[in-house]
Amino acid sequence: MQKRPDPSDLARARQARLVGIVLAVTMILWMGAQWLGSRFAWETRFAFLFDFVALAAFLWAMVVTYQIWRGRRG
Repeated sequence: MQKRPDPSDLARARQARLVGIVLAVTMILWMGAQWLGSRFAWETRFAFLFDFVALAAFLWAMVVTYQIWRGRRG
């Protein structure tokens, strides 16, 4: 008979999956924005805007990853 996973383990797995998706999508969108910005000669302020949005997403991912790590230790 198989043992059912703990609900907290399932929640952590969902969080980890979300972090992975956010990281991948952020990186793809950031690289695409940088490419489009250079291709269409957008102003520098738009490049910085995309950079700050990407940094915010990466910071969020780091915080959630830390929370997952702390949850596993506790």
